[in-house]
Amino acid sequence: MVIGVFGGSFNPVHAGHISLAREVVARKLADKVVMVLSPLNPLKEDPASLIDDYLRMEMLRIACLPYPRLEASDIELSMPRPSYTIDTLRRLAASNPGDSFRLVIGADNWECFDRWKDYREILRDFHPIVYPREGCAMPGEDSQATPMWADLLPVSSTMIRQRLITGETVNNLIPPAVLDYIRANGLYRRDDPQVI
Repeated sequence: MVIGVFGGSFNPVHAGHISLAREVVARKLADKVVMVLSPLNPLKEDPASLIDDYLRMEMLRIACLPYPRLEASDIELSMPRPSYTIDTLRRLAASNPGDSFRLVIGADNWECFDRWKDYREILRDFHPIVYPREGCAMPGEDSQATPMWADLLPVSSTMIRQRLITGETVNNLIPPAVLDYIRANGLYRRDDPQVI
């Protein structure tokens, strides 16, 4: 089986994440996609805005539940920090010797990919699938990565958090069951010190 590995902070997981993972499967670039919760991406997240790992993991599980070919993974939560993508990929491969794994990343990460730890090994063994990000270059035909041209939903976790804090609607931007979980647990509120 070919398994896509799509990592992120998922703070919170939104419809764009799920749509992208499903597109990887629909285009037969992978048989399933494992969505790996990252404890913290120091290049992207403001640590103050990142809610508890357990809460983000529960939302990710809920979001993946309706889709048999999507799976939520907390593998990085038990790994030394900072966790590097290559270490996650190696651990997944060692635990599933009959499967092959492909990294799923955005073109923004592709542009700085040569700065990733052991990036040549990732290229050789985990053939990345790269999706478009506005203003970023995609892999060329001579690269070891596969460009996946797709129309992505114009949504981000930052946008979702801001809308939740200000009381704006997030309908169709976040899976309904995830929104129910957010409301039931009082997450991303204006009075929550973690989101200010």
